[in-house]
Amino acid sequence: MSALDLKAMLASEKANALAAISAARLMEDRADAMDYYLGDMNKDMPPQDGRSRAVSTDVADTIEGLMPMRADFQHLRRWRKSVEQAQSYTFKAVITVIATGLVGAIWLGVKAMLGK
Repeated sequence: MSALDLKAMLASEKANALAAISAARLMEDRADAMDYYLGDMNKDMPPQDGRSRAVSTDVADTIEGLMPMRADFQHLRRWRKSVEQAQSYTFKAVITVIATGLVGAIWLGVKAMLGK
């Protein structure tokens, strides 16, 4: 194994290790964000004695309220695309029928002229 191969292998292992550390930090940050979203603030802001432990979940409530509307918009978008696709197929079918009719008429005309 040459020195260049060894350097490349070590650089690859270092990059993998750093990526794993970064992924672990990201996973912790996501877990903290989900806790905050759900109203669990005990990790960074423990409740004080004699104080209320109530936490507002306005952001979570708003997002949860918007999710059904988002699903409705996605459904409408899929419906609109399917209607547009059906219109496109209909247009192509009409053009095909017209072209076939014209070709048939021309063929009959040529056949009639050659037959006389």
